[in-house]
Amino acid sequence: MITNLLGRHPRPRVTAARARHRFRTWRAERPFWAGLFTLAAGLPILYWPYANLDLGGIPLALSTTSGAAALIIGVLLITLGFTLWYQPHLRVFAGIATLLLTLISFPVANFGGLFLGLITGLIGGSLACSWTPVATEPSTAPTDRAATAVPPGETQRDT
Repeated sequence: MITNLLGRHPRPRVTAARARHRFRTWRAERPFWAGLFTLAAGLPILYWPYANLDLGGIPLALSTTSGAAALIIGVLLITLGFTLWYQPHLRVFAGIATLLLTLISFPVANFGGLFLGLITGLIGGSLACSWTPVATEPSTAPTDRAATAVPPGETQRDT
């Protein structure tokens, strides 16, 4: 357990605040929401072919020959979700793979997990492709007006 200089344990509120700050920092450095949506897309695609539902005494089973394809697509989408979290430099590959697997799941795996996996997969893949890392270098604004470029035919005015 972590102790401070006086040998006491830190307060739970301080520990929770530090953990929340570390999580926010970790989340800001990667396409977190893209990974979460991608991971969430794999779950309904993986679930529906193996679920046995009972609707008012009538058994409903969506297990078809597409169960193997749904298993592969679901596991790959969950893997791509974790890839987006732990390997953010692969975001474009993972985003495009997520989009393709999600579109393939529509005809192959029970309408993309009854549209739940399809919609969340399309959102996750789109977020992964559009995410850019936060710039670590501060942008330098020109401080000297004379150093800025003046278009031809115009003069620099003092205002």
